Amino acid sequence: MFRRIIGIVLIGAMSAVEGAAASLSLSSNTLGAATTATPRCASAGLTVFQNLSGATVISVTVAAIPAACAGATLQVTLNTGAANASGSAAVPAGGGSVTVTLASAPAVAVSDQIDLVLVGP
Repeated sequence: MFRRIIGIVLIGAMSAVEGAAASLSLSSNTLGAATTATPRCASAGLTVFQNLSGATVISVTVAAIPAACAGATLQVTLNTGAANASGSAAVPAGGGSVTVTLASAPAVAVSDQIDLVLVGP
């Protein structure tokens, strides 16, 4: 009998919380105070190669970087699921390709994720 009473009280409390949330009004349809357009220097795909030494990844080469990205800093993070490694390098004038040496050398994996971020110029 006690369990039924507790169950009824909990259901009533959850219904009251849901009803209170449904009555909230929002003054804006966006998050944050302001928005700013972020320009891109690259809109096409980039080519990414892993450079190996034995069974480890020591660096990543990114090619097909547009000339508009010259002077930017290329940040690379490699996630193999078991380890992460990252590094950064400057994009040369005229774009082209950049080899980023990783701070550590994770073991080669069957599947991995490489994240690229261009900061600047």
